[in-house]
Amino acid sequence: MEIRELRYFVTVAEELHFSRAAERLGIAQPPLSRAIQQLERRLGVTLLERNRRGVTLTDAGQVLLDDARAILDATAAAALRTRRAASSTNRLTLVTKAGTNHELLRRLLDAHAGEPGAADIEVLLCGMGEQARMLRDGRADAALMQRPFDALAGFDTEDLLTERQVVIVPAGHPLARRTSLTRADISDVPDLPIARWPRPDGTYEPGPGPEIHDQSQLAQLIALGHTLAVLCASSRSWLWSAHAAVPLTDALHVTTVLAWPAHSRSRAVAGLVRTAAQLSETG
Repeated sequence: MEIRELRYFVTVAEELHFSRAAERLGIAQPPLSRAIQQLERRLGVTLLERNRRGVTLTDAGQVLLDDARAILDATAAAALRTRRAASSTNRLTLVTKAGTNHELLRRLLDAHAGEPGAADIEVLLCGMGEQARMLRDGRADAALMQRPFDALAGFDTEDLLTERQVVIVPAGHPLARRTSLTRADISDVPDLPIARWPRPDGTYEPGPGPEIHDQSQLAQLIALGHTLAVLCASSRSWLWSAHAAVPLTDALHVTTVLAWPAHSRSRAVAGLVRTAAQLSETG
């Protein structure tokens, strides 16, 4: 398979419309259709069902879409990391979700800066669940992620901190006066539905709670009394006076990890991993 063919296929699979896909790719529709047909003949499978109602992915097409995205990301990442390796600068890019444990991040950066020959670190703040994609496509060399919520397949990790979860509610709500809560207590609060986080594929579970896109939106909605959220205990560091944090006694613990591509041979990344291991050992 050729990279060009995979790029064409991914675009059609995302648009589910040949004309829109051709326009997005900047080519005419006939050669795009021929390229997809050639790919199907080479693989001996039908990737896309075409009928009067439009275009749909077959099961085989869904498998190729997932793998093709990973291949295209890996290709882009190879180019970025090759250019980075050829530069004379000793630096790396660390991506983390905005709002992740600020104190932990500061401790990691300060400890690393004190190591001999430490790389300069550029910190990128991203939205929810974006770290994995940025690692895979080469925009980042390492990331702070959270187990069990983030997709860690294909990455090596070093545990940094394990903590309990808390429920963030409006300060004036009756739940704010509780000393602790359980999942049953918050599962069906009519006036305060649970905020919904994006899944790794960017979609949301169905439910009455609002779809959350970033921390600022979440903070505002909680303060307005429109939702509640379950977060790590360290989230207390960014709470407003209009928020209250109540321990959630029966929730899974969350571990913040340093993650990096399993195939990485970067000395700068290796240095940051050593710092993370030392930080974990010292608590």
